[in-house]
Amino acid sequence: MSGAAHPSAPAQGVAPDTGLWHSPPVEGSLLSLRHLTYGLFVEFGRAPTRSEVAARAGLAEAEVAVAWRELHDQHALVLDPGTAEIRMANPFSAVPTPFRVQAGGRSWYANCAWDAFGICAALHSDGHIATACPDCGEPLDIAVHDEAPGDTSLLFHCLVPAARWWDNIVFT
Repeated sequence: MSGAAHPSAPAQGVAPDTGLWHSPPVEGSLLSLRHLTYGLFVEFGRAPTRSEVAARAGLAEAEVAVAWRELHDQHALVLDPGTAEIRMANPFSAVPTPFRVQAGGRSWYANCAWDAFGICAALHSDGHIATACPDCGEPLDIAVHDEAPGDTSLLFHCLVPAARWWDNIVFT
């Protein structure tokens, strides 16, 4: 992948010809801070705080806050609007959700059904997903082994078209 933008894509925003969101690639020190943030999420089993990331990176909290805001604006993570702390570091959720994942010797919350599988993939681990059918409420217990669900008859349905996910990523 070259990282080159589509010729008609704006630097950031919705491309006029496709209607899809485009964001520039995360590079350099911003990419390093993103990797550190995700690494600490995995290490701690929860979202790291600004102060924890700052201490590990040797930065001031204000520098982390600015970097996280840029990562948020580039859709590389999602900040809580009230605290500017991490809400989502896809596929991980910093808040309880109906998608509980056991993987890598820990328990995690995923942002959605898709991200529940993404946690197993991100950790390169078999796992178990506990959730419920959003239509009928029936409990769903899904084993993930060798990067595949144990029940291949399951369907994933998203009410919001992918091109609109970032209009309200928390709802999506």
